[in-house]
This record gives sequence, structure tokens and C-alpha cells, in this order.
Amino acid sequence: MDNLQIKDSNTFIEHSMVINNFVTTVGIQLKSSVCRVFGDSVKYKWCENDNKPVIPDVSINCDIKNRRSTNFLGVPRFIMEVLSEATEDYDRGEKMELYKKVEVAEYWLVDWRRKQVEIYILVPNENAIDDAEYKLISTITEQNRQDLVLQMFPHISIDFEQLFDGVD
Repeated sequence: MDNLQIKDSNTFIEHSMVINNFVTTVGIQLKSSVCRVFGDSVKYKWCENDNKPVIPDVSINCDIKNRRSTNFLGVPRFIMEVLSEATEDYDRGEKMELYKKVEVAEYWLVDWRRKQVEIYILVPNENAIDDAEYKLISTITEQNRQDLVLQMFPHISIDFEQLFDGVD
């Protein structure tokens, strides 16, 4: 996908429900902080991506003053992508590589079809100085739903049922 702005026009309602559930639940808890949660309506531009806009499904940004016009220039601490058939390879591949390159500390891949959350954190690469990689620290399903925790924001809570509310 050359244009990172393109959204899947056949997005299922459940995709949007998961985004809205997260933004609503987490947004209330971040209200008194310098960080803000954004749904899939904000763009980021980074030189690591030739300044092409990137639109994550969800981001938590603690540097909201670092922007120009309609684009954030800073790096969010957290990004969540909700997988769809049209974007899954892209979210697991090119987007994940970009987020690693700009050093997004925590990355979630949420599959509403399987009701599953993969939680990745950025860790230093032992084999290369000034390099990092994503490490899958947990895959959350119905069986271990109590382990759903934002690693970079442990004081923020969203439970499994809240995240998938309305998704059958």
C-alpha cells in the first residue's frame, strides 16, 4: 500500500466498535494527563516515512503540541491497529516496521474476529546498537482476558469485555 491514508472502504462495523470502545474507555482515564487518545482520524508524519501521512486506528500521544496543521510530528507512545482482511498483512508488516523505526513503545494488534489482542513492546536489539525490535509479550484471549494491560500506561485500565463490547 503506497498511500497510508487509504482506509478499507469495506470496514466492518465491529472494527469501528473496537476503536470507539478503546477511545471512550481510555480517554476518560487520560483526561487529567498530558496524554490524549485518538481514534483513526489523526495523521502522523515522520521523516522515516518520507513525511507521508500515517493514520493509526488508535494512538496515545503525550506530545500533542508537536504538530503542524493537521498532522502530528511527534511519536505516540502507544498504537493499536484493528485487523481486517484487507489490512492485516500491512499492519503486521510495513506499518509495524515503521512504528518500530520511529520507536512507538507499545503496539497492539487487535483481531475482532477472533477476539484476540497481541501486545508488543519495543525492546533493545541485543545484536545492534541503536536498534530495537518488537517483542510479543502476550496474546490475550477469553482464557487470559484478565491479563489485558497497557504496558506503557499501567494505571489505565480497559478490560477485555469493554474492548469487545458489541462485537459478537
